[in-house]
Amino acid sequence: MIRSFAFTTAGRLHSRDIDLFLMPTLLADTNLFLWVDLEDASPEDTRKLLEGVFHFHPLSVEDCINVSPSPKVETYEPKEDDRFNPYLFMVIHAVDYSRKDGAFATSELNFFLGKNFLVTYHTVPLRSIAVIEERCLRSTVHVARAPDRVAHALLDSLVDNYKPALEELSMEIADLETEVLERPDPATLQQILKVKKEVLHLRQIIGPQREVLQRFARGEFKLIRAHLVPYYRDVYDGLFHIGELAHGYMDSLSGILQIYLNMSANRTSEIVKVLTMITIITTPMTLIASWYGMNFKGMPEMDHPHGYVFAIVLTLITTGLTFIYFWQKRWL
Repeated sequence: MIRSFAFTTAGRLHSRDIDLFLMPTLLADTNLFLWVDLEDASPEDTRKLLEGVFHFHPLSVEDCINVSPSPKVETYEPKEDDRFNPYLFMVIHAVDYSRKDGAFATSELNFFLGKNFLVTYHTVPLRSIAVIEERCLRSTVHVARAPDRVAHALLDSLVDNYKPALEELSMEIADLETEVLERPDPATLQQILKVKKEVLHLRQIIGPQREVLQRFARGEFKLIRAHLVPYYRDVYDGLFHIGELAHGYMDSLSGILQIYLNMSANRTSEIVKVLTMITIITTPMTLIASWYGMNFKGMPEMDHPHGYVFAIVLTLITTGLTFIYFWQKRWL
């Protein structure tokens, strides 16, 4: 699916769903800004637009079509024989967290940002794209006055969408803490390790994206106008805060894991203690039974009329004395 919009410098919609052969004419108009969004478009249609209309560098086109493992931003300046205008190519990732699956899902979003155009490419529907598209079409806040404004709005919305995922993750960690304190079992341990792995995954996602947004926050790119740099810095600050939250979640999970291991060790110690006490308390009984179980001739108790009662009473007395001794020592 290819959606296209042309906006005036006042942020008003000029036209939409533009034919490819008309796009070069609109790009030549300095009073217009063109936004083209490609959602799960075929490689043929994507190349036709990126190479045939915008004439982007082949390397950035390949990076756009293929899955990029990590976020990045690159500046492309035209050289000899190049037909494209200067632009920024950026790869960023949106995230979502499902408590049902217990995993973070990442979705790649690619930007081609020029002076009077913005091209976005993604393979799955993204909430950020839908929200900003609606805001641009309403024209209530004049987001669509320039491509760097729309790019900022997209990045800001993308970072805001981390918050529901983090709230889900926070609830998951709170539930794990309750489980560890009330009913720890091997399944709880597996869940702790699983969530900890996902938090590590989140930190691996956020780290490179912070580096990308930090370059925008420093005002490194000429295509981002100076008065918009503080807004990009605000997006970076939001992502930095999310990174700190992820670091805190990792510490919390490490603490929960330590509590689980300590409780498991204590439970094992209690079991060993009980078994040891049982063994020691029954030791007199075992000794007496072993002694009289030898059945040697000449043992006086063998011919005693009350020998059986004597053995039982001796067993009870010695076992009772052993129990009383441990009770007084507070070992039971």
